[in-house]
Amino acid sequence: MATFLNFPTKSHHFHPIKPSISPNPNFKNPSISSKTPNFSLSSSQSLSPKTHLLNLISDQNRGLKTQKNPNLRSQIIDAIDSLALLGSNSTTTDNSLSGTWRMLWTTEKEQLFIIKNAFLFGTITGDVLQVIDVENRMLNNVITFPPSGVFFVRSSIEIASNQRVNFRFTSAVLRGKDWEFPLPPFGQGWNSAVLS
Repeated sequence: MATFLNFPTKSHHFHPIKPSISPNPNFKNPSISSKTPNFSLSSSQSLSPKTHLLNLISDQNRGLKTQKNPNLRSQIIDAIDSLALLGSNSTTTDNSLSGTWRMLWTTEKEQLFIIKNAFLFGTITGDVLQVIDVENRMLNNVITFPPSGVFFVRSSIEIASNQRVNFRFTSAVLRGKDWEFPLPPFGQGWNSAVLS
């Protein structure tokens, strides 16, 4: 199983966790808020574990550097598990999960491969996003390549529990300014949404 850490691009109260680190600092997307999200737990309950986690991932280039450091990877996953424990009795798979989430850190090998190799397409990786629509049962993974490229994977979702969403990939495409390359969708899995 891969692990993601996503944060909302706008003000939300929940963080879905699965594979993720912050976007390219040189790429600015005006459609994505840079505001710090609001959190629903009190500072004394969540600030320390959340701050600890953010400090651990702050220089890990979305997880690329962590691949070569199993000790740090373990520390990051432990920090995510600590946040999960804080919100273990919460429902995080309702409509509050719907929104656009920025991937901050991941262990997911395919996403890390694409992020690492963006230069092969003459670009760098921009935002890495997950767009979730609970009501319409959709989850889209989006990796942007400025100025006009994108890797887009569409998925269907099913709510499995109060904090777990199952997903199945339904389509994938790699798109540039004047070209598009459809890819066969393959894969399925699950995503735990963690309150922090």
